[in-house]
Amino acid sequence: MQDRQAIPSLTAVLKDTQQEPMVRHEAGEALGAIGDPVVLDLLKEYSQDPVIEVAETCQLAVRRLEWLQGGEGKQLEDGSTDKNPYSSVDPAPPAVSKSVSELRSILLDESLPLFERYRAMFALRNLGNEEAVLALGDGLQCSSALFRHEIGYVLGQMQHPAAIPALCTALERSGENPMVRHEAAEALGSIGKEDCLAVLQRYRGDTERVVKESCEVALDMLEYENSDQFQYADELVRLQG
Repeated sequence: MQDRQAIPSLTAVLKDTQQEPMVRHEAGEALGAIGDPVVLDLLKEYSQDPVIEVAETCQLAVRRLEWLQGGEGKQLEDGSTDKNPYSSVDPAPPAVSKSVSELRSILLDESLPLFERYRAMFALRNLGNEEAVLALGDGLQCSSALFRHEIGYVLGQMQHPAAIPALCTALERSGENPMVRHEAAEALGSIGKEDCLAVLQRYRGDTERVVKESCEVALDMLEYENSDQFQYADELVRLQG
């Protein structure tokens, strides 16, 4: 939404160390997405947060704000396009045109700043072909849980069936960070193929609440994608009513 009126509420969530890391992460990412430099000092402060997912999120948000203040970012703000077919507000702009193999190398190079690797991620997403999907799937093996979770998110945006094996592996992986498994589950629901059904049903009773609930939502999404329901979550609303 990029509404500046949300800044105080998002700031309070980011500062609340009793809050779930995933929620604090989303607050930090939203502050970066709003794009107001008034939060720059706050984001710099929480770039050192002891929760690594929160720290990395704030580092990315700082880089996004600095990028927006630069020439390329100002150009986009003035109405040019970054060729994002999903019209989402991303934590980093896509990298300039490169081949899939070049983008894959950047994506997987853990010596590079996370911001540059995110740029490669979004460039691959925007390409949208199977080769790009498979390159992104390789990113689900990288060390940063935040990075892996964002890979899951973009694979869900792409809705390409070639992503199913890598997403299933992430959801099934013992010891995987819950926020990664959550994104993998939702991505499988978004893809909406029959191949996704069995694994989502298997983990809808998961002991990790966020995974359990994500599988429930994903199964509802899958049902919606394969039905003529007009309103998403019809069945979920009916059951909860």
